[in-house]
Amino acid sequence: MAAAKENDLDLVEVAPNAEPPVCRIMDYGKLRYEKAKRGKGRSRSTHLKEIKLRPLTQEHDVGVKIRKIRRFLGNGDKVRVSMIFRGREKSHTDLGFNLLQDIIKKIEDIGAVEVAPKMDGKDISMLIVPK
Repeated sequence: MAAAKENDLDLVEVAPNAEPPVCRIMDYGKLRYEKAKRGKGRSRSTHLKEIKLRPLTQEHDVGVKIRKIRRFLGNGDKVRVSMIFRGREKSHTDLGFNLLQDIIKKIEDIGAVEVAPKMDGKDISMLIVPK
C-alpha cells in the first residue's frame, strides 16, 4: 500500500479468491475508462431503416432507392421496404410484388430477405438484413 501511495497509483485486487490474494499497483481510473471503451465498441446496435415505394415508381427512382438500401446494408442496418397502394392501385398488387422481387434480385449479393414480401392492409412490406 505504501508503494502505491508513493507512486500516486491505486492498489487493485485482481484475484481475491487466490491464496494469497493477488493485487496490482495501477491507475484504477484508467482501467475503468478502458473497460468502458471496450464495452462500447462491442455493443453496436442495428437500426431499422425504411424505404417507401409506390407501384408506379419509375425505373431510375427505383435505382436510387436500391443504392440507398445498399448503403444501409453496408452500414449493418436492417431495411424495411414498403410498397404503398392508394385508390385504384390496390387492384394491381401484382405490380408491387414484381417490383419487390426485382429489388430482391438486385441486392441479393449484399443482403438477405428475413421477412418475405407480404400484404399488410394496403401495404406490401418486406425486411432485408445484411449478409
